[in-house]
Amino acid sequence: MKGTVVIDYLPESAIHYKDKYAIVVVDVMRATTTAITAVSLGWRVFPARTTDEAYIIASRLKNPLMIGEVGGNTPYGFDLTNSPVQISIRNDLERPIVFVSSSGTQLMLNSNGSNAVYIACFRNFSAVADYIAERHEHIAIIGAGTRGQFRREDQMGCAWVAEHLVRKGYKTESEKTAGYISRWSGVPPEDARKGKSADYLIKSNQEGDLNFIISHIDDLEIVPQLADGELIPAKK
Repeated sequence: MKGTVVIDYLPESAIHYKDKYAIVVVDVMRATTTAITAVSLGWRVFPARTTDEAYIIASRLKNPLMIGEVGGNTPYGFDLTNSPVQISIRNDLERPIVFVSSSGTQLMLNSNGSNAVYIACFRNFSAVADYIAERHEHIAIIGAGTRGQFRREDQMGCAWVAEHLVRKGYKTESEKTAGYISRWSGVPPEDARKGKSADYLIKSNQEGDLNFIISHIDDLEIVPQLADGELIPAKK
């Protein structure tokens, strides 16, 4: 299928793409990496915009696992921070996850109402591109952003999905989109260590998550999709 692809960022940008686009959400450090890791392991995952919303969702579920961060801090009463490493070593898969993050989960839910909402990270960017290329004519790939900035790792993740789509015949909608693809084409994942998000993880003693993210590249075929408030594997 030939169509168009555009790259943008920040949760509030989603409103511009609801009419005719499928939206791909990218928040590499760490929301989409954590969520994709959880879904790949068999968890049910319910994103929330805020801690208050998270507790409302949790009240409807049996023994939920509360995970996430707001402003870099684990909310009071939550079980875990937003960590792909911590979720990858747990075995209580019977507990549904309620998940909140500063930007990533907001972008997921802000995108609701578009043609479809998918999530991507370094672990599944090729799988996402392969899946959506057969199904959507117009695709917006949106980085979650942090403190109003389009962070390095999210630019990389967005560009890699877009690059795959261009190879399949899609056209870029803007010079900025083409520029992101050109800038990050062929750049090794290790380059993400140079960004502000990586610096934060190192300084806050969470380098394990950084190492996990950079060492798990295109290793999953799963394509999570937001449906009725839950992230579920998209149907093949």
